[in-house]
Amino acid sequence: MKALFVRESGAGYLLLALAIVSMLLAVVDVNSRLLDPVRTVLGTVVIPLYVFAETPYRITTEVTESFASRGALRERNSLLERRVLELSQISQQFAVLREENTRLRALLGSRNRLGAEVLVAELTGVVPGPATLEVIVDKGLAAGVTVGQAVIDAQGLFGQVVEVSEFFSRVLLVTDSTHAVPVQVNRNGVRSVAAGTGQLDRLELEHVPITADIRTGDLLVTSGLGGRFPPGYPVGEVVRVEVDPARVYAEVVARPLAALDRSRHVLLIFDERSAAAALEESAAALEESAAALEESAADSGGTGP
Repeated sequence: MKALFVRESGAGYLLLALAIVSMLLAVVDVNSRLLDPVRTVLGTVVIPLYVFAETPYRITTEVTESFASRGALRERNSLLERRVLELSQISQQFAVLREENTRLRALLGSRNRLGAEVLVAELTGVVPGPATLEVIVDKGLAAGVTVGQAVIDAQGLFGQVVEVSEFFSRVLLVTDSTHAVPVQVNRNGVRSVAAGTGQLDRLELEHVPITADIRTGDLLVTSGLGGRFPPGYPVGEVVRVEVDPARVYAEVVARPLAALDRSRHVLLIFDERSAAAALEESAAALEESAAALEESAADSGGTGP
């Protein structure tokens, strides 16, 4: 049987009471500081709950940022590595240029010390061959180079020109086995001939009497005899003197002063004699050509109708 009277729930009254209490607490909180201790206690209890509730979001955000930061770091690291390689290449180029500048300054110093006219040339190649020591330089007939010209570097006698084309020349090194240069000891003027041995670092003096005053450490310079090399150019340094009483001649070994295996630039020497000889050769060649043309013209005229 359905009840005639239904008992109403007290939830509505409770809600109303809580609303009234909340309003009273708000008024009290605004107008006084009586609730500060309560707020402190509630904050102590509630704030950890807030932190705990935000933990998943914070972890997710940090993980996402971590992956993003790691990708950015990898990209930046790759960029820095490329930059380091570029700077390393530039540094190497600067080092090469610095060394080349040093060599050119030394060569310029040699040029300033010389009284003769000189021409700077650059090595462009090495003539292959087990029995020859020759290089190619980038100056030829167009620059006035002639066969027989002396070639020096910043340290000493390098060799001499043995073949000339229009824009290049072939230079025989001073230590080639077919090369010889008249020299004298700078200390006392004792003369000899420094012959090449086929080794870049070795010269030998020919026909040196065992009584000759030549010592280890003596500087050898060109004597100027023979007219091929101007006098006074450094050639080598004596490194060994062996005297055997049973032999007529002493064995004297010298080290060439020129950097035969390292020099990139050399000087071609023009002295007055070589310039005059070149002019005489050119004039003779022109006279021969003119004579040949005259003979050819005469022959053509004589055989004509």
